[in-house]
Amino acid sequence: MLVRLRRVWVAVPDADPLLQLAASSGVVLSCVTQAKRLGLWVLADNGIHVACHPHAGMVTLSRAVVHRHQPVVPRDPRILVDPLENVLQAVGRCLPFEQALAVWDSALNKGLTDVPKLQGLPFTAGVRAVLEAASPFRDSGLETLVVTRLRWLRLPIRSQTWLFGHPVDFLIGERLVLQVDGGHHVGAQRTADNSHDAELLVRGYHVIRVGYEQVIHRWPEVQDLILAAIARGLHRAA
Repeated sequence: MLVRLRRVWVAVPDADPLLQLAASSGVVLSCVTQAKRLGLWVLADNGIHVACHPHAGMVTLSRAVVHRHQPVVPRDPRILVDPLENVLQAVGRCLPFEQALAVWDSALNKGLTDVPKLQGLPFTAGVRAVLEAASPFRDSGLETLVVTRLRWLRLPIRSQTWLFGHPVDFLIGERLVLQVDGGHHVGAQRTADNSHDAELLVRGYHVIRVGYEQVIHRWPEVQDLILAAIARGLHRAA
């Protein structure tokens, strides 16, 4: 009933394929692969990411990204998944800044770790920059991306602000609302959203409503809409 994987490792036939891969290859699951296993917000499927000691021997994984840097937390040789601190380190070294920040924000938001606990670890300068920008108060990676991309405006950008009985995704300045629709914005949800938009317009707010796909794949279009509204002073109270 057991499958011999590698020296001291055996597995039952229906064991997690990723764990079997790690055991048979002498690596641990890390970076975005382990981040997704932990339920953290990851923008895209970047394939399988594993880690090993920087001086480990040959690792033959044709379809995997192998991280060989020194971990910030020592790895127990009997584990198959990297500790969270090492996962965040790998993410910070591997992904573009805003994508890495979204993963870090997600870990903080879920309470899996906290900033004081991470501050004492020997991260490299690039990873430390992610730590310094990370916040536990962003509810999704989408929130992280929007706030990070608009930070250069030097305007107040508040997430999940309640206005007249309902939350809005982003309030820019005093009166400009950015709403990002996901796949659930249909039927009764769409009707409620339209009613709230009308309420906001009557009360002097300007609403820009875009789709998730626009934010992720067509950001320049979204930014142009926001900048055009700001140029007309629609973010300011009358």
